[in-house]
Amino acid sequence: MSLILYGAPLSPFVRKADVVLREKAIPFESESVNILPMPDWFVEISPARKIPVLRDTSVGAEGPEGTIPDSSAICVFAERLAATPALYPADAFACGRAVWFEEWADSELAHAIGLGIFRPIMFPIFSKQEPDLETAKRSWNEKLPPLFDYLEGELGEEDFLVGEAVSIGDIAVACQLVQLELVAGLPDASRWPRVVAFQERMTARASFAPTRAICRKIIKQQFDLSA
Repeated sequence: MSLILYGAPLSPFVRKADVVLREKAIPFESESVNILPMPDWFVEISPARKIPVLRDTSVGAEGPEGTIPDSSAICVFAERLAATPALYPADAFACGRAVWFEEWADSELAHAIGLGIFRPIMFPIFSKQEPDLETAKRSWNEKLPPLFDYLEGELGEEDFLVGEAVSIGDIAVACQLVQLELVAGLPDASRWPRVVAFQERMTARASFAPTRAICRKIIKQQFDLSA
């Protein structure tokens, strides 16, 4: 079996699949895909026209056969492929909570950070234009604080969001926060100390190192959005 993860390193969803595969010690290759515009061959294997897509060449080497679109589906595939370490808790309620945090990260957190901060800053820069800092500052000061408040409360005194071990929920949240960290840094540690400590613990894991290193080579400047 040979696995290929198609995507782009700056995508938090590609990052999530990448980290899960590394946590599981599942060998895979990464292949970058320029989605602007998206090539025809990738449209064929990504019905939703999103990244990432995973290919298992033992099932199919070309076309849709052998492919799994969507980061969440890829992560479930990885869990079934390698049972340990378990990233989906065995307890039914805990598993549901872990998947909830993944969904919250992939929707609420991704929307506020991706559309509210990352895109207004980085997309103009990629086009050699001035970043839209006003939009990013509004998101930083208005949209993100309620989300940080929620996360701070859910963490409590624990290292992880669900139980005593890392789960898919922790990984999904941390992958979105990396997106914020790259362009604006982490939130105020005096106001959200648990969030900052959580993120520092998660990104210290070896599974996060490869994609973060690539992204830091691409994004070399952080912007102060607190003013």
